[in-house]
Amino acid sequence: MKSMEIQLPPRLKPGDRVGIVAPAGPFDQDVFWQGAHILEEMGFEVYVPEGLLDARAYLAGSDAHRAEMVNQLFADKSIDAIICARGGYGSLRILRLLDYDTIAKNPKVFTGFSDITALLTAFFDRCGLVTFHGPVVTSLADAHELTIRSLFQTVTSDGKLEIEAPNGIALQPGTASGILGGGNLATLCHLVGTPFAPSFSGKILFLEDRAEPPYKIDRMLMQMQLAGCFEGIAGIVLGSFEDCGSVEDIYRIIKDIYNDTRVPILSGLDSGHGSLNLTLPMGIEATLDTDRQVLSYHRAATTG
Repeated sequence: MKSMEIQLPPRLKPGDRVGIVAPAGPFDQDVFWQGAHILEEMGFEVYVPEGLLDARAYLAGSDAHRAEMVNQLFADKSIDAIICARGGYGSLRILRLLDYDTIAKNPKVFTGFSDITALLTAFFDRCGLVTFHGPVVTSLADAHELTIRSLFQTVTSDGKLEIEAPNGIALQPGTASGILGGGNLATLCHLVGTPFAPSFSGKILFLEDRAEPPYKIDRMLMQMQLAGCFEGIAGIVLGSFEDCGSVEDIYRIIKDIYNDTRVPILSGLDSGHGSLNLTLPMGIEATLDTDRQVLSYHRAATTG
C-alpha cells in the first residue's frame, strides 16, 4: 500500500442506517430478506437501493450497475454502513469502476467475505479504509448466534478486540505483530499480476476458502509464492477451509509452502465459509500468539 493515513470508519449505534450492495453474484430473495431482518433485529435501519435485486446470469446486474451502487452508497451521507448481499463472483470486474476518491472521503463500515475480499483489499490499499471480513446479508439468514454477535460487537465496540481460536493448532509456533490482511485465497490468487494485488510484507496474512480440493489449494499458494506475494510476511492465521477435503492435507500443504519462512502459523480461527464466521477487522495492527491461540488487536476497529 502507498503511504497513507489509515482511516477507521465511524462506530455504529442502534438506529444507524445500513445500506446493502450487491457487487458480485445474484441471490435468493427469500434468504436475502431473512438476512435483512437479522440486521433490523440488531437495531439498524436497512436501506435497499433500487436495482439491488437485478440479475444477469451469474452477476447481480451489469458491471456499471454494481459499481454505481457501491459508489452511490459511499457518497450518500444518510448511509452509515454498507454490507454486501452476497459473494459468489464479480467483485473483481468492478475494481476499475469504483470512485476511490469518494470512498476515501466517506469512510464507512464495509462488510463482506469470500469474493468480497477483492473490495476489502482495494479499499484499504487505495483509500486506507479499515474494512470488515464478516458475514454477508444472505449468510446472516441462518447464521450461528456467535456469528451475529461478533458482527454487532465488532462494529459497535470501542474496545480492543481479541479473537480466540480455542481449537486452534500451531502449525509453526511463535508470535508476530502486523496489520491483518488477506481473506479468500482464490480471490487473492486471482489478483496476482493486476494493479489491485495487495502487498503482504510486514502483515499477518489471513486465509480461508471453500470447495477447493487440496491440489488447487497447493497450486494457488505456489503461484502466489512464485510471484513473491509472501515475501516479508509477519505471520499467518488460517480460517475455515470448508469442503476442501482433509484438513490435515490442507495443513500439510501450508506447512510445506511456508517451511522456509518460519513465521508463526495458527490454524483453526472460526472465520470464513464455516458454520461460524467471526468478523475480523482488516487493516489495523494485531498480534498473533500461537501459544495463547489468539489474535489481539492493538486498537478499536472503529472511531467516534
